Amino acid sequence: MNAIPPLDLAARLASGLLSFPVTHFDDNLAFDETRYREHLAWQASFGVAGLFAAGGTGEGFSLTSAEIDTVVRTAVDEVGALVPVIAPATGGTSQAVAQAEAAEAAGAAGILLFPPYLTEASQSGLIAHVEAVCRATGLGVIVYSRANAVLEDVTVAELAERNPTLIGLKDGVGDIERMTRTYAKVGDRLIYIGGLPTAETFALPLLQLGVSTYSSAIYNFVPEFALRFYAAVRAQDRVAVYRMLNDFVLPYLDIRDRSRGYAVSIIKAGLTAVGRDGGRVRPPLTDLTAEERENLTKLIAGVRS
Repeated sequence: MNAIPPLDLAARLASGLLSFPVTHFDDNLAFDETRYREHLAWQASFGVAGLFAAGGTGEGFSLTSAEIDTVVRTAVDEVGALVPVIAPATGGTSQAVAQAEAAEAAGAAGILLFPPYLTEASQSGLIAHVEAVCRATGLGVIVYSRANAVLEDVTVAELAERNPTLIGLKDGVGDIERMTRTYAKVGDRLIYIGGLPTAETFALPLLQLGVSTYSSAIYNFVPEFALRFYAAVRAQDRVAVYRMLNDFVLPYLDIRDRSRGYAVSIIKAGLTAVGRDGGRVRPPLTDLTAEERENLTKLIAGVRS
């Protein structure tokens, strides 16, 4: 597909809900291309603004660089003509640069830059990391601020000023003061994406801080509900938002929070509950128990009825 200019990509992503699809594995935990393609086609059919391949929900952390390239190329081939496919750049700077270059060669529309693994870094070090990826590709880059790569407002402002292809900040922290300071400094130069686990719980208050969209994991298995929820958030319909939080999102969180790592496992279990076979997660993640799957299935049935 033809490359999307970074500013055009930013506008498109900011206009709607974002899909972070799971990555399907077979019984041997190898990439299952057939089921993944089927899932992507279904995801793209509902009109989301962007599809982030091999992200956190897609277990990108468990994929090799070669597997990430295969997943991204599969996504571009299957749905790239319908929806922008954003590829991950992960790990240390050299690896992230190589993955960004590979993503551009694969036809991806943009890059989501994840934190480097296992090491703490100064703000100046993070600037060098982000800039290296921005300079390696002409694609629009979104930087994910979380974990060991939390960007301060002055850092984001400096990066935005010096790197025209930096188009977005994905917030995985939820610090109200930091986001307020960042938006005050940077304004609409960037798009802001909610990236907290189950972003729906934070969507309404973060909207006031310029966070116009978010990554919806539950879109994987209840896309109609996820889109209704997003529409209610954008309309600032507090009554509808809190009704849907009480009906589904908060009980869903009660199941997810029973064990570390369930943020991905519960999505695959949700897919299986709606008859689309999400399959297993790779270690070190663990699957839901039979009882938890049964409780999730009942919860989903209620919201889909």
